[in-house]
Parts: sequence; C-alpha cells; structure tokens
Amino acid sequence: MGLLPTDRMDSLFSPRCVWVNGPIIVGAGPSGLAVAACLREQGVPYVILERADCIASLWQKRTYDRLKLHLPKQFCELPRMPFPDHYPEYPTRRQFIDYLEDYAAKFEIKPEFSSTVLSARYDETSGLWRVVTSAPNNGGEMEYIGRWLVVATGENAETVVPDIPGLDGFDGKVTHVSDYKSGEAYAGKRVLVVGCGNSGMEVSLDLSDHGARPAMVVRDAVHVLPREVLGKSTFELAVLLMRSLPLWIVDKIMVLLAWLVLGNLAKLGLRRPAAGPLELKEKYGRTPVLDYGALARIRAGDIAVVPAVTRFGKGGQVELADGRTLNFDAVILATGYHSNVPQWLQGNDFFNKDGYPKTAFPHGWKGQSGLYAVGFTRRGLSGASADAVRIAKDLGNVWREEAKPTKRAGACHRRCISVVF
Repeated sequence: MGLLPTDRMDSLFSPRCVWVNGPIIVGAGPSGLAVAACLREQGVPYVILERADCIASLWQKRTYDRLKLHLPKQFCELPRMPFPDHYPEYPTRRQFIDYLEDYAAKFEIKPEFSSTVLSARYDETSGLWRVVTSAPNNGGEMEYIGRWLVVATGENAETVVPDIPGLDGFDGKVTHVSDYKSGEAYAGKRVLVVGCGNSGMEVSLDLSDHGARPAMVVRDAVHVLPREVLGKSTFELAVLLMRSLPLWIVDKIMVLLAWLVLGNLAKLGLRRPAAGPLELKEKYGRTPVLDYGALARIRAGDIAVVPAVTRFGKGGQVELADGRTLNFDAVILATGYHSNVPQWLQGNDFFNKDGYPKTAFPHGWKGQSGLYAVGFTRRGLSGASADAVRIAKDLGNVWREEAKPTKRAGACHRRCISVVF
C-alpha cells in the first residue's frame, strides 16, 4: 500500500498500540480456537483477544455440572484434531473442556486474556482495522491495528434476561442458567424454570433429581425429539436422510418418529409448531429439544408444565397467562444468549441488528475490507469448524500476497509497542 503520510501515521498509531502482522481474532471460544489452529497450519500469524481469563469461558464458567454435548462427538470436533478414542459418544462438560485445552496446547494458541474489545472499526484511509481493548493487566486501553479482523465471539456472548413485570422485585433468588451449577442447593424448594429449550429441560430434570419441585414455563410451541432412535443419534439420522431427501420430507419423518417414540406431547402441555424442526433451525436458528429423561418426569408429575408468566408479585407469587397464581422460592432463567457484535463493531453493515451475518450459511463467513465471521452459522460446532477452515484457507492465500514487508510495516514497528509475527 505504500508509506502513509507522516501526519496520518501520527494520528493512526497511538503510544499504546500493537501492529498485528496478520488477522486480529476476537474471541477464544471454540470458534476462535478453530480459526487460530487452521491459520497456524497455513503459516499465518495472528493475535487472539479474549475478554475472560481463560479459553472457552462459556464452557468453563457458564455451564451446569451435568451438561454433556447434545450431539455425537464426531459432529463436535474442531478441525485437525479428533476427540480421544476413549471419550464416550456424548462427552461430558469436563471432557470437552479438557479437549479444548489440549487443542490450544497442540496448536500453541496463546490468547491475550482479559482483553475486552471496546470498539473495532475499519479505517478507510489506511485500509486497516483498529481494535481498541480494555486491558487492566496492561495498565488501561490498548489498540491493535491490522489488515484483517475475524469476529469469533459467536452466538452466545451475552445472556438474555426477559423483561417480565415484577421480576426485579421477586422475593426469592433469581438466577440465569449461566450461573446455575447444580440442583443440590434447591432441594425441597419450589423453582420456576423460565424457558423450555434444551437448557430449560435439562435444568428442570436436574432440579428434580436433587429433590426440588420444578415448574417449567412453556410459552410457545416447541419440537421435542428423542435423542436416539433405535440406538442411532436422531441428529445423525437427519443428516443421513438429508443427503438424499428434501428438508420438508425429512422434517415429516422426524416428527413421525418423535410421535412414535415419545407419544402425543400436547397432552403434557408441549405443542408442536406448524413448521418442522429442521425448517425452524434452518430459518430462525431455533434448535429442537432433545429429550434426556425430562419427559418421563413430566409424565410422573415431578416436573410441572406451566404457561407464560404475566407478572411476578410479592412474597414469591407468580401470575400465569391462564389466570393462576402460584408461589415459588426461586426462579431460574433458561432464556438463552445473544450475540454482542453490534455493541463493539462499528460502521459495518455485514452484520444485522441482532449480531448475525446478513448473508445466510454457507456464505456468511466473509465480508468486505478483510472482515471474517465464524461461529454464527446456527449449526453448532460443525458449522463453526467448516467456516474456520474456509477462513484460514482464504486468509492464507491473501496474506501471502498482501502481507509482504513494506515501508509501512517498518514505520508501524517504530511507533507501536510490539509487532506480532
């Protein structure tokens, strides 16, 4: 690109900046780790910024003890490293964390921890990305400057807390599922679980296992599928069927199998949506619920199913949409997560207002001006891994052409704290 004018250089590079001779990756979860590993294979240098003090903070700090991968392990592997042979088909939370730590060690991934990205914007004049971070361990703000930006913060960066009247004044303990670990502390208590997705179902089951009296809020229609059919993963079966059948036919097969295996769930207060489970996942990212044993507890009366909450009252009272008022000792919000990209990525129209790429899978991994996105496919770890491979291959080709030594890089070196190679 040539040498920038001196006055422009002085304004672009502050006293506390880092020139990155390669992509700047934001996020050290599975998506960010996958990109970093694939970049190393391509010989491309990078820096990876992580706001927490560890890799995969969602898994390490915001998941409950009994959690297992909901899909068979072959659909959850990151690129270039399979799970150990001795792992079960559905690895536990601890096994998956160990796998990720081994992955980071194998590919020598060393993120800049405790680096919260405050803003990232593309400088049109220089053709560079400027990423400002809050770095308390380094004495304040830092600015990373480079040619490429990889957004790897994913779909689950921030918790979703519903706006329900009276929730702030509820007398009992209110906890988001991200802070829930075990039902042991809730033994003997009446607990309202707000949300009926995979987390809501599994937390309700865990509470029941520990002697609590859970009630699960089911506001909308939901697809519940058996985890396995005749010993084979339901997800794996769907993948196989979709190789030769259109999505709408596979959806009908999935719903029929669910009815045959699980019965008529409407009697339990669980209505099925008109659209099929795969269609909802494809269009809206709504993941079907896989049954791990919660339905049996619902049938036995150990887990109650209740409609939407209209208001929280005093003394632990909860008003429901059907007119009933029930009392609870605690509330657990299994209301999910959302992307936080709109909070820090500036002046860019690649992402929509909800923090997802506007272009649908499989083409939503690359934007303009050196911008990339990974972990936003609504297809879990397999989707993130596929995008990581695409991104690293593309960056490898571009980097070898564009990241050759220039006078600009030399000027950056003199003015910045460090150069990342």
